[in-house]
Amino acid sequence: MHMADTLISPVVGVAMYAVSTAAIVYSMKKIKKDDLCEKKIPLIGLMSAFVFAAQMINFTIPATGSSGHIAGGILLAAIIGCFPALLSISAVLIIQCLFFADGGLLALGCNIFNMGVIPCLIVYPLVYKPLIKKGMTPAGITIASIAAVVSALQLGAFSVVLQTQLSGITALPFSTFAPLMQPIHLAIGAMEGIITAAILCYVYKMRPEIMESAFDRTAIKSGVSMRNVLIVLAVITLFVGGVLSLFASAYPDGLEWAMEKTAGTKFYAGGGGSGMGTTVSGIVGSVLTFLFAIGIAFYSTTLKKVSKGSL
Repeated sequence: MHMADTLISPVVGVAMYAVSTAAIVYSMKKIKKDDLCEKKIPLIGLMSAFVFAAQMINFTIPATGSSGHIAGGILLAAIIGCFPALLSISAVLIIQCLFFADGGLLALGCNIFNMGVIPCLIVYPLVYKPLIKKGMTPAGITIASIAAVVSALQLGAFSVVLQTQLSGITALPFSTFAPLMQPIHLAIGAMEGIITAAILCYVYKMRPEIMESAFDRTAIKSGVSMRNVLIVLAVITLFVGGVLSLFASAYPDGLEWAMEKTAGTKFYAGGGGSGMGTTVSGIVGSVLTFLFAIGIAFYSTTLKKVSKGSL
């Protein structure tokens, strides 16, 4: 659901930069010391890298000729907390934009809002957390994950439509574009919800303290070993980015599909780079995202210490 610069006017692009920047600054101020405890910082880096790698894999939506990929906002919020999650997904989108031409520079503010602010700061507290309060069990995690991801994708898709309409630089009438965007992203959201639920159930089974600390915004206790979890996440991230990305669907994603159906014009060329190029991009991008997210986490920690020291 990455928006390209061709969809966005400078006025809308700048306005969404302002909104997303304000949300990021707000998140950095709201982050507590426990949100960035020593055990969580490498987890933030690895989860950011994992989402970068996972977004490279477009899965086919049956009987539509379309595909989708996970957005990752709800997954991140459930594992590292909503405020660190916004910083994390922002790191992912910035790396994609600057180094891999995935989502335009003018549209970056829109993409951070649609894929970061909506799931992390709106849907996670209003949908996921109230549902998970009924019990952090496999069934509870599954219900909360699917409901939250579907809600986030629906709101994000509608936000894309509104931003495109307000820009007024494409021939995509609202009466056609919106009815195509919402159903296809409902299907994508359902599939992402199932994937998110499976990952969260696995993490909860391995180390329940991770998701409990994110939910309660508490530190992970010093006696809790994170070594095995971090190793597994690192291996999975490299495998997803370096190997599974080779098998991504060749169909256009939900946004491209809806644009093609609305305009009657082909926007998506299909195909992609070489297998080796895809593998290298997946691994290099994951490493860059890991380092960038770690840097943001340490910077936020430093800001908190400076702020506390000045009081």
